[in-house]
Amino acid sequence: MEYRYSEIIDPSVYETHGLANGIALRGHKEPMKEIRGAHRAQVDWSTHVKPLANYKGGLGQRFSFMQVTVPECLPERLEIISYANEYAFIYDDEMENLDLENVSATSPGMLETFGKSALDGNTDGKSRPEKRLQAQILKEMISIDPQRAITSMKAWAKFVQLASQTRESPFRTLAEYVPARVIDAGELIWFGTLTFGMALTIPDDEYDLCMELARPGYAVLGLTNDLYSWEKERQAAEKAGQDYVFNAIWVIMNEQQVSEDEAKAICAEEIQRYATIFCRNVDETKQNLALSRDLRAYIEAVMYSCSGNLVWSIYCPRYHEF
Repeated sequence: MEYRYSEIIDPSVYETHGLANGIALRGHKEPMKEIRGAHRAQVDWSTHVKPLANYKGGLGQRFSFMQVTVPECLPERLEIISYANEYAFIYDDEMENLDLENVSATSPGMLETFGKSALDGNTDGKSRPEKRLQAQILKEMISIDPQRAITSMKAWAKFVQLASQTRESPFRTLAEYVPARVIDAGELIWFGTLTFGMALTIPDDEYDLCMELARPGYAVLGLTNDLYSWEKERQAAEKAGQDYVFNAIWVIMNEQQVSEDEAKAICAEEIQRYATIFCRNVDETKQNLALSRDLRAYIEAVMYSCSGNLVWSIYCPRYHEF
């Protein structure tokens, strides 16, 4: 893949806790575009849905999320995908606090917003405010790239339908949990984000192979999220009165009867194991010139999403109090 919009970040200025598997960290050259998109999403939500309080999303003091997870995003698309991603972060945090039948990120409210009607940009005075913001996202994306905007929205709608089923009951084994975590971590959300942001088109006859090759990378993304968001998610579950946490740490503790620290160490080992598998897929894909350029670029982009997500997770205010 040709690197036009990003640059390598000096590894001496960040930690990886030994989990990067040799993957470099790249950062977008125009990070202010992410900041504008994220701030605009926060303002729009506060204005049209509910004022945000003590909210921490994708922006970071050292590294912001989209800057390092989609480092090769076309500059003119970075603001809108950052807006969309911040919208998702806000949904994750805020929907349970709204007086809307105690909805959550995968409840009927989210289904209405990004579900079957995701491609319907028509809104009126009776439309939920979240739906109007989603319609605004779609409108902006279509104005840039209609075909890929629709592909992204279809992927996001499918994700919501699948994700609504993953948290219905606790998982008892890690082997059962990881495939569900790949879905919940946003395999389809990120497919839409990367293909739109980088103007990639995966040929229909390569789609299944593309998803198969990328899947260990999404396991890395999901388990990394679990490792660093554990305290935040555990507190949220306790507040909601749940007796389980949708998180690998909880699954490992209960399956293997180990302490929290031991579970974290096991989770870190699993991240390393999946990263090794995925990096092998990346190397083989880069060398296979029979595959389309866009598929090869997509797999490489997922790789940089893994290192970006790791470093962001280590430093972000969303998971840590500074």
